[in-house]
Amino acid sequence: MKFMIITKADNDIEAGILPTWEAIEKMLDFNGQLHKEGVLLACEGLRPSSKGTRLRFDEGRTTITDGPFAETKELVAGFWIIEAKSREEVVERFANAPFDKPTTIEIREFFQPEDFAGIVTPDQQERIDLVTLDDLKVAPPM
Repeated sequence: MKFMIITKADNDIEAGILPTWEAIEKMLDFNGQLHKEGVLLACEGLRPSSKGTRLRFDEGRTTITDGPFAETKELVAGFWIIEAKSREEVVERFANAPFDKPTTIEIREFFQPEDFAGIVTPDQQERIDLVTLDDLKVAPPM
């Protein structure tokens, strides 16, 4: 099973205030342990929403809005993608994550092929299985 663990933004993150080296070092150790255990697939922090853009799609129209965005508590500040046997395992791993200030994280499971049983035909599932990120080649920027 694959999970995304999402950290929520706060006023400091939205103001562009970076963590201390001590906080970074603790998180590096935590992330290093996840990697050593073979469960970490990816992790990144995100810049403040003032550096972001939203696209809203509604009835064939696209609205583009540059940040910053108002609802800080709803914004994503960073993420991990890990593999685990269960949500409980993820909770156990992250229950003592070394955050240096009050932080909210959210754990979300990725869809699995079996979630679409009865919706996707075997032929359609075969097509889905054939298309992986390795198969999707993107031309380098000019």
